[in-house]
Amino acid sequence: MKIVSYKKKKSDVYEIVLSNNNKINLYDDTILKFELLVNKEINDNKLKEILKFNSYIESYHIAIKYLNSKLRTEKEIKKKLKDFDQDIIDYTIERLKKEGYLDHNKYIKAYINDEVNLKLVGPNKILFDLKKLGFNEVDILNYLDAFEKTVWEEKINKYIDKKIKANHNLSANVLKHKIEQDLINRGFRKEDILSEIEKFEFIDNNNIYEKEYIKLKNKLSKKYSGEDLEFRIKMSLIKKGFTNVE
Repeated sequence: MKIVSYKKKKSDVYEIVLSNNNKINLYDDTILKFELLVNKEINDNKLKEILKFNSYIESYHIAIKYLNSKLRTEKEIKKKLKDFDQDIIDYTIERLKKEGYLDHNKYIKAYINDEVNLKLVGPNKILFDLKKLGFNEVDILNYLDAFEKTVWEEKINKYIDKKIKANHNLSANVLKHKIEQDLINRGFRKEDILSEIEKFEFIDNNNIYEKEYIKLKNKLSKKYSGEDLEFRIKMSLIKKGFTNVE
């Protein structure tokens, strides 16, 4: 079997046409390694060796291209390379580490900085998400715990203030509970939430109360009337968390 021609397909990759009409794509690293510009005669065993080596190079190039868009974790790289043999994946991971492309501390710091600066999430969610990506809890907390408590308190404060100002249909009690639950779901520590939420005064808005009263009256008056209607409206308002029900 002999190499008949070379054709450049993209950066670093050439299409090789063999005398049996087969076509293979090889990286220039592979071509140089096996001196294929000079040694154009290839037997089956040599071809297997060439293709195996080329798989190592291909895996590495795919990983580098994947890393170019943003920092990636070892777990993400392995998933990206899942179609390669395990020994090839292991080789690629080790090479990336040696060359400084896979630095888990660098990734953790960059990830946490982005979450803190760009999103409304708390430390518990950041810890959970990084552990899900395969990082060690101790390594995560080494950096996460360096943030002052005031960072989280300010985020909680702004969220509470925003939700109070935007409230148009909830009673004070329901709103307070909803804000607390929302902040827990966003990963803030419960003790921090309770500490900050107590700094705010939650008072039923008369306009909201009136709106809910009218809405309930329109709905319930189809089935009830008189004292029975007023009693059912009152019970419904209490269930909705209103405290100024008369």
